[in-house]
Amino acid sequence: MTPRSTRAELLEFAAGAEAGFESVFEALMAGLPEVGGVVSETHTAVATDGQEIKLYVSRPEGVEGPLPCIYHLHGGGMVLMGATGAVYDRWRQELAATGLVVAGVEFRNGAGRLGPHPYPAGLEDCATGLKWVAEHAGELGVSDIVVSGDSGGANLALALAIKAKREGFLAAVSGVYAQCPFVHGRWTDDSGTPPSVAENDGYFNHRVMMQVLAEIYDPGAAHIDEATCWPSRATTTDLEGLPPHMISVNELDPLRDEGLDYYRKLLAAGVPASAWTNPGLSHEGEILFRATMPDVYAANVRSVSGFAHSLGRRAGR
Repeated sequence: MTPRSTRAELLEFAAGAEAGFESVFEALMAGLPEVGGVVSETHTAVATDGQEIKLYVSRPEGVEGPLPCIYHLHGGGMVLMGATGAVYDRWRQELAATGLVVAGVEFRNGAGRLGPHPYPAGLEDCATGLKWVAEHAGELGVSDIVVSGDSGGANLALALAIKAKREGFLAAVSGVYAQCPFVHGRWTDDSGTPPSVAENDGYFNHRVMMQVLAEIYDPGAAHIDEATCWPSRATTTDLEGLPPHMISVNELDPLRDEGLDYYRKLLAAGVPASAWTNPGLSHEGEILFRATMPDVYAANVRSVSGFAHSLGRRAGR
């Protein structure tokens, strides 16, 4: 497969890749003990055009709110996977157990069983869901909302903050936590490509595969210069005034440097931002290897939870 394959071939590849990844991810979570003390429910947000977006909400059982909320957007290059997969269900449960409300969003993908819906369909769904959570914060027991995601979900999280600023609903976002952000959009063109793309090519992620996913999400790179499609294109004007951000990257990830570059852009725009690098990890290693690296997994749960709780303390809540 290459980005120049026919669209039919690309969509067929995506369907097979999605099934393969889901099988691997389910195996990685198999045999783990259940997360105790967490209850879950499903809500539906409806867009103005009638599109329904499922929200999978988990919270600590018996804990009085309001609590900080993680509004979680799953990975998969904006093209694959779903919020109900084993990895993401586990991630939400573990975060909720730390005293958070966690809402996982089932947005439309560029391909796979939830596609084919290229940009901006998935981002629009994420915006609809965010507005719904903000509007129903009282009944959900939610205080601050942190938009968070991994890989493609990190793209959507960063893009959603920019979209919220442009469209006047930024008050709904108290912070953004992006893990391994997939934001550059051009990984097979060596001109301007971050060094980690070549350095870590083949460690879980392959630059050609990433470009295939980009072609499915943004056919013909029609929106390559649009910051809400590829946040690495964000200008200072796009970023000024955004709420606090945390950018998390992994040492052995082709995407490492684009995440750090985005962090530097945030700082240059005056956005309160922090970044950290997980040593020795491949792409998404901090959320995939719960069984084999429980200490690493737990550290990242604490980081996301701590960031969310810190926003309320900063505001005096």
